[in-house]
Amino acid sequence: MEEAPPGVDITVPSPARLYDYYLGGTDNYEVDRQAAESIRAQMPELEDAAWANRGFLQRSTRWLAEQGIRQFIDIGAGLPTMNNTHDAAQAVAPDARVVYVDNDPIVRVHANTLLEGSSGTAFITAELRDLDGVLGHEETLATLDLGEPVGLLLMAVTHFLSDEEDPWGLVRRYMSRLAPGSYLAMSAATPDRHAEGAVDAINDVYARSTSNAYMRSRPDVERFFDGMEIVPPWKGAAPKVCYIGEWGAEDPDAADSDGSRWAYCAVARRAE
Repeated sequence: MEEAPPGVDITVPSPARLYDYYLGGTDNYEVDRQAAESIRAQMPELEDAAWANRGFLQRSTRWLAEQGIRQFIDIGAGLPTMNNTHDAAQAVAPDARVVYVDNDPIVRVHANTLLEGSSGTAFITAELRDLDGVLGHEETLATLDLGEPVGLLLMAVTHFLSDEEDPWGLVRRYMSRLAPGSYLAMSAATPDRHAEGAVDAINDVYARSTSNAYMRSRPDVERFFDGMEIVPPWKGAAPKVCYIGEWGAEDPDAADSDGSRWAYCAVARRAE
């Protein structure tokens, strides 16, 4: 029989544990594995999609560090064990600092072990919806100087907010609270151009998990960056939202895989 840490419900799939399973991790349970396999049956490129999103996180974090960003807030950080945000940032700037945020209790258990001995990192249990709880948390304030620019990382997390919750307004409020010169790096799942059966399988699994999923069209993802200065996603490109595999790729055409097309992304700078 599977055992779980206190406060962790292993009878209902969890987005963080599902993502861990997509990436080949071990911090998941039978309920998560069964749910993920029901998606894979309709979406063979499931693992590719997860790794494409992971690659965007790493490339965008490195790029932000190269632009001089030295502090990051990674909301919806999840469970991955390798090549995390602080690894990517500190490979460029050893003094970079990262606050990880997630609302899943198992992520805290995992993070406490993962981040032990890591400098310049902190983990807080909080909701994306709770802006004050994230930016005003004592660990956030002890780790970061919010008077200086921050890289806000929202990787595959805004699609857990319904339209009624106004995720666009929430992201604008986050960016308005961060210093001028801060950046938003964000990815969000999309149903565009995908088979109805695959989209339905994803929606069904997340409807049975601890959080529904609300995949969005390109125009709805572009709305998150209204009023911001979008960065060209690769050399020679116009500033735009693109698929997650393409951003920062040396060969965007080769990187535009089936899995990559399951999410849009962009990096954008807050206007002065």
